[in-house]
Amino acid sequence: MMIWSLRLFYLSALLGAVRARPVKHADRAAPREDVNVLIFGVLQLGESLNSVYENTEGKVANILLTMKEHEGALRRLGEQTAQAGEVEKQMKEVIELLQEQMFQQETQAKTAEGRLADIEREQAQLRTKVKSFEAYLNSTFPASIKELQFQKQKIDKHAKQLAALQRLVSGDASVGSALSVFSEAL
Repeated sequence: MMIWSLRLFYLSALLGAVRARPVKHADRAAPREDVNVLIFGVLQLGESLNSVYENTEGKVANILLTMKEHEGALRRLGEQTAQAGEVEKQMKEVIELLQEQMFQQETQAKTAEGRLADIEREQAQLRTKVKSFEAYLNSTFPASIKELQFQKQKIDKHAKQLAALQRLVSGDASVGSALSVFSEAL
């Protein structure tokens, strides 16, 4: 339908263009064959224009389809970009949280390190004190034990001498036995 309307439009335009010219009295009318050739040319021009129009219409439809596909791809890309931005924001938050935790752990580690160093120092001081106390005990008590044993022996001798004197005073023992106890003590 469109083709015929275009053909008629071009034919009328051609005929109108021919009539729009001033007519010369001296000119003769064109032979019928020339008019047929002209009409055939106009028809071919109309068909060519119709073919160009249909091809252009198909190309425009393809372009519109491609544009819609590109728009869809751009929209999806925009959504992905927004999601990537959200993921990046979340990752930054997680990184900040991890950095804060690492800082706290480093602080705790340094504090624990300081405490451990203090404990090790105290332990070393206690070891030194224990060793010096052991050395003191080892050096002091053996002498004291020996001295105590010596004092005990002296006390035992004095106790024997006292017992001998008591027997002598009470008359139970002889002077010779008392003298023998005194001579042993010396």
